[in-house]
Amino acid sequence: MEPLYLGDTSLIREKAQELEAFLEDCALCPRNCRVNRLEGKVGFCKAPGQLVVSSVGPHFGEEPPLVGWGGSGTIFFTHCNLRCAFCQNYQISHLGQGDRVDIEGMAGFMLWLQNKGCHNINLVTPTHYVPQILMALYRAALKGLRLPVVYNCGGYESLVILKKLRGLIDIYMPDIKFLDPSASFMYLQASDYPQVVREAVKEMHSQVGDLVMKEGLAVRGLLARHLVMPSWVEDAKAVMDFLAKEISIDTYVNVMFQYRPLYRASRFSEIARRPTREEFEEVCRYAKGLGLRRGFYEG
Repeated sequence: MEPLYLGDTSLIREKAQELEAFLEDCALCPRNCRVNRLEGKVGFCKAPGQLVVSSVGPHFGEEPPLVGWGGSGTIFFTHCNLRCAFCQNYQISHLGQGDRVDIEGMAGFMLWLQNKGCHNINLVTPTHYVPQILMALYRAALKGLRLPVVYNCGGYESLVILKKLRGLIDIYMPDIKFLDPSASFMYLQASDYPQVVREAVKEMHSQVGDLVMKEGLAVRGLLARHLVMPSWVEDAKAVMDFLAKEISIDTYVNVMFQYRPLYRASRFSEIARRPTREEFEEVCRYAKGLGLRRGFYEG
C-alpha cells in the first residue's frame, strides 16, 4: 500500500502553501493565539516560525507495528501546545531545547531515515509546525520518499487543520490523556481538552480508519495511546469507552504503564507516584472486556 500523499504530490504542496498563511495569524491549534510567527512573535507553545528539532533517528521503543525490524523514523519537534505537569520530555516540549532546521534540511532528514531502513516517518509533536512539515514532505517526496507518515500528537488538535490534512497522513497516533475537564485543567492547562480530543480522534478515524498492517507493519489507520495515571482509573476507563463505542471496537490501542512522577508532578499528591499494578491491570481488563482486543498492553 503506497503512502497516501504519494498519489498526488501537488496536493501536499497546495495544502502546505494554504496552511502557511496560518503562521501569520497563528491558529494551527485550539489555542488560537493569533500571533504572527513569521515576524518572530510566539504564542502559548513558544514555537518560532522556523522548524526546531531536538533529535532525528530510528526509534525502537515505539509500538511494534511501527518499529518492525528497522525502527520507526522519529523526528522530535520542540515546543508543545500543552503544558503537561508530568511531561517526561519537558526540556524539549516546554524549554524548547533543539536546533533550527530549514525546509531542505528537514526533507534531507526524512530521506536519511528512509535510507537507514526505517519503516515510517514518525512526526513527534508536529501540531505547531504543520505547514513547514508539509513543505518538507513535498520536497522529500519529489526526491523519492516512499514511507508512511505518522502524525504522533497529544490530541489537542484544531479540527480545521485536521480536515486540511485529509489524504496527506497515513497513520494518526493521538495520545489521549484525559476526558475529565478538571484533570485537563490541572495537569494540561487546557480545560477544553476532552471536547477537543474527542472531535479530533473522530476526524482522524474518519480519514484513515482502523489500523491496517502489512507483514506486521502499520501502513495506514488510527493507533491510539493512553497513559494510565495514578488515581485516575475511572477516567482511563472513560477513554476506553470512548474508543470502543464512539470510534471503533477494532481500534488499535496502546495502554501504557510507563508513567513516572516527573517534572512538576510532585506538586499534585494524587499523581506524585507511579500507578499501581492493580490500577493498570484494572484498566486493561476493562478495555478487553469492552472488546478492545487489538493493541499492546504494556507492563
